[in-house]
Amino acid sequence: MRRFLIGLLATVLAHSPSAHAETHQPNVLFIAVDDLRVELGCFGSPLVKTSHIDGLALQGTRFTRAYCQQTVCNPSRASLLTGLRPDTLRVWDLPTHFRVNKPDVVTLPQLFKQNGYHSQAVGKIFHNWRQDDWKGDSISWSVPSVLHYNTHGNDTPQVEGELPPNLATTAERTECRDVPDDAYYDGRVANIAIETLRKLKEDDKPFFLGVGLWKPHLPFNAPKKYWDMYDRDEIELPPNLAPPEGVPEIALTQDLIEGNYTEAEILELHHGHLAAITYMDAQIGRVLDELDSLGLRENTVVVFWSDHGLHIGEHGLMRKTTLFELDAGVPMIIATPKHPGGQVADGLVELLDLYPTLTDLCGLEPPSGLAGVSLVPMLEDPAAKVKTGALTQTARPNYPRGTDPEVMGYSIRTEDFRYMEWRDFKTGEIQARELYDHRSDAAETTNRAEDPAMGDKVKAHESELDEILKSIPK
Repeated sequence: MRRFLIGLLATVLAHSPSAHAETHQPNVLFIAVDDLRVELGCFGSPLVKTSHIDGLALQGTRFTRAYCQQTVCNPSRASLLTGLRPDTLRVWDLPTHFRVNKPDVVTLPQLFKQNGYHSQAVGKIFHNWRQDDWKGDSISWSVPSVLHYNTHGNDTPQVEGELPPNLATTAERTECRDVPDDAYYDGRVANIAIETLRKLKEDDKPFFLGVGLWKPHLPFNAPKKYWDMYDRDEIELPPNLAPPEGVPEIALTQDLIEGNYTEAEILELHHGHLAAITYMDAQIGRVLDELDSLGLRENTVVVFWSDHGLHIGEHGLMRKTTLFELDAGVPMIIATPKHPGGQVADGLVELLDLYPTLTDLCGLEPPSGLAGVSLVPMLEDPAAKVKTGALTQTARPNYPRGTDPEVMGYSIRTEDFRYMEWRDFKTGEIQARELYDHRSDAAETTNRAEDPAMGDKVKAHESELDEILKSIPK
């Protein structure tokens, strides 16, 4: 409730004469989360509890159809933070740093630093490359990053005294212990982000502060109090536990539920996932409350985004690296002091649009060659449309690990359809196609690419995808 009331108050203040009289360059609070699909209260999910992010949506514009550029952490984040597509960066895996192929690229936080901003990262913003090799891309930041390098598997509870027992015993990679929030990474990220905001308040300098939460990525190990906010009996199995009808095998992954997960395990994973989302939401709420308490909100642009989505049984799959809506779609919210709160923008957008959007909002000159477009027209008029299709890709094998993919899957999301092509990476030959009609099949349960009634749709989408791919600098 406090977050909700603060959101309403901030919306009023943002349109008061004092807010518009602000002459300083706006700050940027850049909030990233890991593996969060579009599962938030403000995006229509009925069970999840996300009051703080819902409050942020009341202050800003909620983009209902935002899409990542690749359904893997490193290429997705590299694309967003450079404003370039994965094929331009030649980054399709987890270990490859974008500067291997583009050493002189200017990242989003680096550009802000070059323009007089204090640029700082707390938590996971870039991918967590090996610390000694890249140090979180130190050239992008004014000061060394903190809590930015580790692995999710190392996020074990840090407590004084005896460790409470794990009450989640059904599914692997779930943990329910009665520990404080800062026993895990994200509680400590929030602690340091709050301390950082207090220091930034004392400086007479605009800031770009990246706050990267590690949740709700596996393992699902939120503190017990967040598990207790959900009743297991109210959690249902996904309705589409089988792969889509007519789906080509290459579209799936090896993380199949059949023969590997029981219904009880899937339910516990969903329970842990909900707990992890609410735990992550609580940490964001703490940071946003501090932003408000310090009086910084009325001159700060707040951006919230996730790097890609996730499957937990849907389509018969676990995890990500597909081209389905659940993996490609991401939540995105932008709240600015100069635009109304509570707006809903239904037009297609991409994560790489955030780079030109933030430079536009802050009056900075962007580097040439950015692949995205500014979303400011949609902030000014939520009914505006800035593009007709959103491109997402994923490689086969799922994680090429420093080598070229054998096959690349490309998907274009348009107003009513999702169209996919699986292409031999060397020759470009199409090996398989998919078409899902979102007018009648939002869950993508039937591939209609071979349906004669959809021939015109397939042809039109093939042409649009070709045009987009031809426009990508290599």
